[in-house]
Amino acid sequence: MYVRRLSLFPLFSQATANVTRKKETKESRSGTFTDNMKLPLHRWFRYSAGFSAEWVENTIREHQPGADYTVLDPFAGSGTTLLAAERVGVVAWGLEGHPFVARIARAKLLWREVEPGVFLDAIATLLEQAARIDAAPETDSELLQKCYSPESLAKLFALKTAFLERDTGSALDQLLWLTLTAALRACSHAGTAQWQYVLPNKTKAKVLDPFVALEEKAAQIAEDLAFAQREHSAQATILQHDARNTPAIPPNSIDLVVTSPPYPNNYDYADATRLEMTFWGEIKGWGDLNNAVRKHIIRSCSQHSAADKIKLEVILQEAALAPIIDELGPVCQELAEVRLTKGGKKTYHTMIAAYFLDLSRIFQMLRPLCKAGSRLCLVIGDSAPYGVHVPAEEWLGKLALAAGFKSYTFEKIRDRNVKWKNRKHDVPLHEGRLWIEG
Repeated sequence: MYVRRLSLFPLFSQATANVTRKKETKESRSGTFTDNMKLPLHRWFRYSAGFSAEWVENTIREHQPGADYTVLDPFAGSGTTLLAAERVGVVAWGLEGHPFVARIARAKLLWREVEPGVFLDAIATLLEQAARIDAAPETDSELLQKCYSPESLAKLFALKTAFLERDTGSALDQLLWLTLTAALRACSHAGTAQWQYVLPNKTKAKVLDPFVALEEKAAQIAEDLAFAQREHSAQATILQHDARNTPAIPPNSIDLVVTSPPYPNNYDYADATRLEMTFWGEIKGWGDLNNAVRKHIIRSCSQHSAADKIKLEVILQEAALAPIIDELGPVCQELAEVRLTKGGKKTYHTMIAAYFLDLSRIFQMLRPLCKAGSRLCLVIGDSAPYGVHVPAEEWLGKLALAAGFKSYTFEKIRDRNVKWKNRKHDVPLHEGRLWIEG
């Protein structure tokens, strides 16, 4: 029987005690999530589609927020902006259309409601109950069978069963759910690509026993709970909401929008959590992602636009695209022609058109929420599907003006896609901050 008891020691590790607020320069890594994996709360779940929490903190502070200062992130992801705002001590709203990722962000914000000792006791009880479950896992999922050994899968399903038997939806149970979810990759032998896609045909060297993986993640979360309850201010709210529609946020209430929308680069946000969603039974396979996730998020990948069966000539007639149609139309037409010469024939032409239509709706949603004098900062990058350049920041700036914002400037952070050895495309790209004045 698994009876090892977790300890509160050391709740204040040197890593957490030495967390500092580093002043970043214009050459900072604002566009990367990597540094967040060393920060309390942020490190609970590795969601690659994020940006630097420390940069967000500094950005908020630089705007000298007052008592009623409010920040909004319409692409909240797993909560980077929300947690950074709580660290600074300002009110924040977050919108996230991806149901599974929104649940992760919601669980992170529960640091305020669960004591570390109570959490660790619940983890220990969960482990003890799972150790008594000796039933073989019932799953026909090819993905799970490829990603875990039979022994690991049996322990994971025992943990899942033990959790479901106790789950009431309480704050404590939501944190237990997040802990088990966050431990799934550590006990899988499957490789993981840079952007979190699972690679079942590749293996990694370090694989943890599921009970050990859960225990280690729980110790980290308990440590961070203690830190946050001492250092953070609970003023953030996450809404599972498609940002193309108006949310339940008071008009004329937002001072600063800090976000990083999906880039038009064919990254499939729905696929990033396919392993976790399959484990919890929310999907059965890749084919379920369109209905379960993609319909709730903007169209930034060809899988999405293909599934929606978009007709290019129809979408280009949308009035919202009028400000950029003279530039967008020829690019989409070129992509429509180039794709016919490619083996995959990916629907980049309709993806690009749908992407900018969706972002135009985002700006239209944001304008009435933002105060006069508000500022927006979007971390964004351009793209070049099939080698055809898409100047995302320029077109987004023009769409923002059409929605009623006053001006925009672009501040380049770094170059991308400049190492072309063994690359299919040789178009130099960049990433930066699109500043929009309200």
